Amino acid sequence: MTGAIETGGTGFSSSAQTMSLMAFTAVTTVTLLLCVMTGPDRDDLDEFYTGYGSLSPIRNGLAIAGDYISAATVLGTGGVIALTGYDGVVLALSTALSLMLLMFLLAEPLRNAGRFTMGDALARRMPGRAVRATACAATIVALLPLMLVQLAGTGDLLAFILGFSGDSLKTGCIIGLGTLMIGYAAIGGMKGTALIQILKIVMLLGSGTVVALLILNRFDWDPGALSRAAADHSGVGAAFLHSGLQFSGGPSPRLDMITSELTVVLGGACLPHVTMRMYTAGSARQVRRSLSWAVPCVALFVLVITVVGFGATALIGRGVIARADPQGNTAYLLGSRAAFGPDVSTAETLLFTTVTTAIFLTVLASVAGMILACANSLAHDVFAHARLFRGRRRDDELSPRREMLLARLSALAVGAPAILLATLVQHRSLQPLITLSFCLGASALAPALVYGLFWRRYTRTGLLCTLIGGTLTVLVLMTGTNLVSGSPTAAFPEADFNWFPFTTTGLVSIPLGFAYGWLGTVLSGRRKSEEQRRQYEAVEGWILAGAVRSPGRTTSRGAR
Repeated sequence: MTGAIETGGTGFSSSAQTMSLMAFTAVTTVTLLLCVMTGPDRDDLDEFYTGYGSLSPIRNGLAIAGDYISAATVLGTGGVIALTGYDGVVLALSTALSLMLLMFLLAEPLRNAGRFTMGDALARRMPGRAVRATACAATIVALLPLMLVQLAGTGDLLAFILGFSGDSLKTGCIIGLGTLMIGYAAIGGMKGTALIQILKIVMLLGSGTVVALLILNRFDWDPGALSRAAADHSGVGAAFLHSGLQFSGGPSPRLDMITSELTVVLGGACLPHVTMRMYTAGSARQVRRSLSWAVPCVALFVLVITVVGFGATALIGRGVIARADPQGNTAYLLGSRAAFGPDVSTAETLLFTTVTTAIFLTVLASVAGMILACANSLAHDVFAHARLFRGRRRDDELSPRREMLLARLSALAVGAPAILLATLVQHRSLQPLITLSFCLGASALAPALVYGLFWRRYTRTGLLCTLIGGTLTVLVLMTGTNLVSGSPTAAFPEADFNWFPFTTTGLVSIPLGFAYGWLGTVLSGRRKSEEQRRQYEAVEGWILAGAVRSPGRTTSRGAR
């Protein structure tokens, strides 16, 4: 293959495009077959929701890392690193820190308290349909924006790699791949999507590591030389290696940056498609061992994406990256392509094809995992606990076969509107949607989980206030940020109703999310708080240590 980067640094040769198309077709076929072969029986809920906890710690850890590293992380964070340097590196490190927070604070209590969904974990001590329905609504609202980002970006990504530009083709890619992702979730269940996540993370880390090593080799294995070259070609000089570049247009750049990192740390750890992987472990010990594999994988990816992002800026320049995509979403691909130099061998063409295939697989796996999380919550937390869908047998409970059918139909009910919305927003800036998901995770889900798992006096009213109040606060404040209007890169650049001075809502919404829970608990009255304290103490050993307290002893919780 000749011509490393064509005019503007964004073109790929026809041979690379052909090989990528063939690889995409092969990956689609193989992953669909994996889902069919590992799909659960029609009436086995544990297999569909958790895969029976049959994954070993290393495989479960790889699946957790795969769910955690979404396409938005690969493309978006890589772009931020290439365009803003230091600020992007801090963002990537915050991503890894978020998973460590999950590992040390929430993972074991979540696994012990929950069964299939976040609603199970919250309803352990506060049973009731209102809690489950609200948890389901919060799950869908938090994950839908991320699904839209990755679905809407699918058309542009494939157009960039394969060299087509028609809007109808991009829309067709969104619809076709979105339908495929619904099939992954509905057919494969937890085990099928886990296998896809494992394949994705192995390809992503393997190909990314090789590219990072090639870039370092271009700079004589000197990270300092790489950083200096990136700063020289960034157009902003030394500012590229110091904080403040990403938020330089705001009134308080450093405060804005701190708020954004806090939002990523709290929000990323609590998004439902990540927390659902805690329920697939057979024991608390397996949760710890799984995360001990997931954290190094994410840390390695942070290192890889930092080198590739800096390499993209050093080798082709910040201006070329910004012209290809103002948000920098193509920086990872451009950096990978530039790592080979002007004369590219067949082996390097194959490696680049592996990179594009890994990103393609990342999109498929990420959206499939999110659809599965939403479908599980909708089927288990809403339909299975609604009288309208219950049968007359077995104490008026929904039969496993019927619940699984509802779960598969729920995947369609969640995925179809997501595809439609993605086709409508594909020509808008998608950064507000990414920020919205993380803000919802940090401002509504994180306070609910922390209070629900650790605060003895937390009441049902407090929980509902946390979820509803935190969600509404984020939705209201987000409309006033410069990501929505008031800047050329906003979702609505032609309008200007920017009234909130920060890029993310976390500075206000995170404290309010915790405050809503406290206020709702206080307003419930002392009697309700005491009742909740006694109920929590009855399950405290179960939640915190996986132990069940009986009249004469405390025994370890062995199985669900």
